[in-house]
Amino acid sequence: MSSDYYGTSASYARQESGYREKALKLYPWVCGRCAREFVYSNLRELTVHHIDHDHTNNPPDGSNWELLCLFCHDHEHSKYADHDQYGSEIKAGDDDHVAATHNPFANLKDLMKK
Repeated sequence: MSSDYYGTSASYARQESGYREKALKLYPWVCGRCAREFVYSNLRELTVHHIDHDHTNNPPDGSNWELLCLFCHDHEHSKYADHDQYGSEIKAGDDDHVAATHNPFANLKDLMKK
């Protein structure tokens, strides 16, 4: 028995082809992460990624979509799977990162006067 939970039903396939076609018309055929360019012959390797991971959220303007190659799409989803499995070691407020203090444009006004 097919189900929408696993994305195997016929209605899900129709819905997916609908937003995929729209996304391919809206966006250039370039991976949003690695910038790999696609042509018609390898377009099957370009996927539509839902930014909020909700496959039912398909606004007509495409604001919840980004085009990703197969590799970047798998990597994006593996980040969430890894987080679910292993959790995060850094908690809010525990980050010891020090912000950069150098400003390369600090004396730009003086340089422009010369």
